[in-house]
Amino acid sequence: MDERTGLAVAADATGATDDGVYVYCIIESTEPRSFGNIGIGGRSDSVYTVHDRDLAAVVSRAPLQVYDPTRENALTHEHVNEVVMIDNGFTPVPMSFGTLFKTESDTIEFLKDTYDALRDVLQKMKDKLEFGLKVNWDREEVLAEIERENEEIRRLKDEIVNNQHASTYFARMQLGRLVEQALANKSDAYVRDIYDHLADAAIASRSNKVIGDKMIMNAAFLVARESADAFDGKVHEIGKKYEGKLAFRYTGPWPPYNFVTIRLQLERSAGV
Repeated sequence: MDERTGLAVAADATGATDDGVYVYCIIESTEPRSFGNIGIGGRSDSVYTVHDRDLAAVVSRAPLQVYDPTRENALTHEHVNEVVMIDNGFTPVPMSFGTLFKTESDTIEFLKDTYDALRDVLQKMKDKLEFGLKVNWDREEVLAEIERENEEIRRLKDEIVNNQHASTYFARMQLGRLVEQALANKSDAYVRDIYDHLADAAIASRSNKVIGDKMIMNAAFLVARESADAFDGKVHEIGKKYEGKLAFRYTGPWPPYNFVTIRLQLERSAGV
């Protein structure tokens, strides 16, 4: 295995692992920078930069091991990227969680090998931020609204309540289909309206998988730094429009995790 993949773990007779170099993100910088003792691994290692030309990897020393994406580890990884972006004004290109090299020399070699690709990504992401938006609804409230709006659904419900014959079985099946379709249509309409309202203030968006029955939207938006206030205002406008119907969870700014994350390709690193 190529040592630059960082997946090999060296241990002495006592079981202790050697230190490696954990990489959080790539930034554009020619000057050495330090970001505080906020490194991963529970030791509060210093976070600093290693350089190749005008590129810098933001790194810390860390035990050379496979890092589980526990809440503590994930939050530490994200916190470093936020400090780089929010407190220091850089546009970081995040590395995937758990990226580890054996030495600083290996890290610099990675920067050299991928210089053109990294420069291209940094230029495309320069002065861009990510915001997250999750939208939940009250399913029962929406069902009540659908019933008020849809005469056919009301008719079928009345038939089921007032008719105890076998024909109610088919009425129930038809009602179920109508309700599910009406819910899907209502959800699509809400989501489409939200996207349309935010489109002018965002450069791009990405739809992620929704979680549970209450969530109807789980999206990330790429926004120019200079448009962040305008985007924020748009989110609050659409939230106010649907107040009482939809619950908005708005987060950010973040590094552009959903739009670019550098992942080591093991086969390429190994020269295969």
